[in-house]
Amino acid sequence: MTKCKSFLVTQVERKHVRRCAQFQQHGDASGHLEFFVFLQDKTPKEIHAILTETLGEHAPSYATVKNWVAQFKRGDFSTCDSLRTRRLITVTTQEIIDQINELILEDRRISAKSIAEQLCISRERVGSIIHEDLDLRKFSAKWVPKCLNGEQKRQRCQSSEQRLEILSARSK
Repeated sequence: MTKCKSFLVTQVERKHVRRCAQFQQHGDASGHLEFFVFLQDKTPKEIHAILTETLGEHAPSYATVKNWVAQFKRGDFSTCDSLRTRRLITVTTQEIIDQINELILEDRRISAKSIAEQLCISRERVGSIIHEDLDLRKFSAKWVPKCLNGEQKRQRCQSSEQRLEILSARSK
């Protein structure tokens, strides 16, 4: 923090930075242009030091300040976040979940990639639906519920014992 004081020579400059920061917090744009002019000849490191000295723990990170300086150099002086186009998660509907469940019930060995291709949705979305919504996992090349009830466990033990008997009979 002692290095920062060399950048803010006068008490007037410190007050100016604080006032501009207050305008920023309250959404008042009247002090922004003055603030930008004040910081025009400063490097991102100097600006970060000024903001850290002025705002303390509420100061933005150095990476954020570098991004701001790059934006200002490109001529973008906006202080508000721009609207971002985001891909909506419209794939996770109950209809899609039911379709995936039906495909898995038809063939427990079906791959998530195959499901994604059949339904024309992303592999990641299929995996998310299978693991989070249907609560299934891949076990021995089959989709099985993560938690089996007592009856399901008993059936699995019986079928495994039957397969073991068949295999041991064949090997004799």
